[in-house]
Amino acid sequence: MKIALLLSGGVDSSVALRLLKEEGHDLTAFYLKIWLQDEYSFLGECPWEEDLKYARGVCEQAGIPLEVISLQTEYWDSVVSYTIDEIKEGRTPNPDIFCNSLIKFGRFYDRIDSSFEKVASGHYARVEKSIGKYQLKKSPDPVKDQTYFLAYLTQEQLSRAYFPIGNYKKEEVRKLALEFDLPNKERKDSQGICFLGQIKFNDFIKHHLGEKKGEIINIDNGKKMGEHNGFYYFTIGQRSGLGLSGGPWYVVKKDIEKNNIYISRENLEKKEKNEFGVGKFNWISGNKPDKENFQVKIRHGAKFFNCHLELNSDKGYVILEGSDKGIAAGQFAVFYDDEICLGGGVIL
Repeated sequence: MKIALLLSGGVDSSVALRLLKEEGHDLTAFYLKIWLQDEYSFLGECPWEEDLKYARGVCEQAGIPLEVISLQTEYWDSVVSYTIDEIKEGRTPNPDIFCNSLIKFGRFYDRIDSSFEKVASGHYARVEKSIGKYQLKKSPDPVKDQTYFLAYLTQEQLSRAYFPIGNYKKEEVRKLALEFDLPNKERKDSQGICFLGQIKFNDFIKHHLGEKKGEIINIDNGKKMGEHNGFYYFTIGQRSGLGLSGGPWYVVKKDIEKNNIYISRENLEKKEKNEFGVGKFNWISGNKPDKENFQVKIRHGAKFFNCHLELNSDKGYVILEGSDKGIAAGQFAVFYDDEICLGGGVIL
């Protein structure tokens, strides 16, 4: 089978490459350059050169051709701009979800030869076909499972997606990296927002949104306590970086229109929620589910909630069995039916 492999320079995609090579596939590896556009590089270092060095080393060792494709402009237009807009509106973005649906399994499909039957990556997820539909299924590793980040893929995209390490746990992949003696076998996993590299988040925000003076107000008595440089630098529940005495103080509310933040000595974020609205759904099957009780994730990780979803036209209302203190507008709620990832929506 002719396969295009997305190679990041990390251990997961490198092990995926070697597994596919052992299976005898006709492989070409592709490194996607999607870091910040070069004219913004003065903000800090972008580690794509180090990633590319490892990717080349892995391909040379395996005798697999490597091509470098720049999707910086496409990434900027669809993923980075979305992130900036969400922050400007006071919401919590998740750029990784759109990186997968719009870039890795979107624009990349458009850029490669149609003769490639599959596009493989190092994601911890599985694809299976059942009753004429492609299903996205969880990895056996509950911590590393990445179906949350793949929840906005479509049937067409899943039909070409291939996840060679989807049946492995992380420790098994690390062991395979040692057995293959990969050049990056000891390399640590990357963390943080993918396009920022080594750039500090606040420096990135300052460059694009600037500084805008606003008031810091005690929500308990309405007293002005100080000033800040923009509500978008703060998150609900934050207690550091306020520069105020007499604390601890917590950010408990943001007024987007007036550019004010409200603080309290009590962290109101600790008051957990068990209900929230959802919109902008993507159902992987192409159809709304015909049931109402699911499991749901509200962030990447091993934690699930049992939930009830009431759908009304293009919006829904979720009631959790349990509660969570970290539910924020802009996050994604991803729904599961046991092992199957059904898709998700944006928390309102």
